[in-house]
Order: sequence, then C-alpha cells, then structure tokens
Amino acid sequence: MNCSACGAPLHPNPVNDSLVCDYCKSVYFPPRNDDGVVVLGPAQDEVCPVCATGLQQATLERTAIRYCAKCRGMLIPMGSFPELIESLRAKFPGRVDIPAVDPRELDRKLTCPQCRKPMIVDFYPAATNVVIGSCERCALDWVDHGKMQRIVDGARVIREQEEHMVEGKLQTDLGY
Repeated sequence: MNCSACGAPLHPNPVNDSLVCDYCKSVYFPPRNDDGVVVLGPAQDEVCPVCATGLQQATLERTAIRYCAKCRGMLIPMGSFPELIESLRAKFPGRVDIPAVDPRELDRKLTCPQCRKPMIVDFYPAATNVVIGSCERCALDWVDHGKMQRIVDGARVIREQEEHMVEGKLQTDLGY
C-alpha cells in the first residue's frame, strides 16, 4: 500500500495499529475487520499453512501477527500469546459456546510459514478442546478462525477455577 499524500510505500506500526509513510511521515489507521484484526499489508514470502494464500502483516490488540484474509487464521508469536489472551479476555467478558473437539483435527498436517517445516498439531494447554499448530523452531502458533475466542474462554474458565480454589482455601484457613 502506498501513501495517498506522496505515493511512497507505507510501513506497519503495530504499536498503534497504523501504517506510516517513511518519506512524509503521514499516518493511516486501517479499520479493524470482524475478527478485530487490523490488516497492514502483505507479509514477505509467508503462506497460510491451511489454504496456501499469502499471509498479511496485521495486528490484534496491538500484537503483531500474520493473518490469512482467505481462511482468517492467525500466526501469532508464542511470546506474545499470553498477553494477547489476557487482553482479549478483559475486552470480551462474555462466553462463547465451546463445541466438542473433532479428533480428526489432530491428524492435520501444517507447515510453518516461516521455516517451512512441519508444525506440531496438538491441544492448546489452557483450552483443552482447542487444537492449534505450533513451530517451536520459529516460536509461532497457528490459530484457525474462531478458535481464538475459544482459547480466551478456556483461559477465563481456568482463572475462575483458580479464584474459587483460592477463595475456598482462604475460607478453610480462616475457619469459615
């Protein structure tokens, strides 16, 4: 994408979900899509592990990710994952219906968009019925469309269970 003021290329700035012109310093704020993702432009030589479409540079809650505009999957740095889940959990307090896992999902073959080696396909630890792809070498997680909210809700349930356990232990310790 090019700057409408001077025609120079725009570069992503994930700090504020914007595109910045390095030449004239103009700033553009692309809209969020239905997934809450701000698409900032094409990623270099990375293709979606599900549908082989070129990935886009994007942000979700000011976290730099890569996004597939076709299947709406997300490639998320592992180091950013906990903060992203916490941010989404705080922003969306409601719950979604969590369907049962399809065991065939564990048989999927995903290739890491960065190193092009097989990804590990397994359950996400904080949401036992959500299957994601992971590349330990590149420290990236692949999350299919719709699963991020299920992970957020899984984290919410775990936090609520921990709070109830602490509350129960506190009451026991205090003799209530």
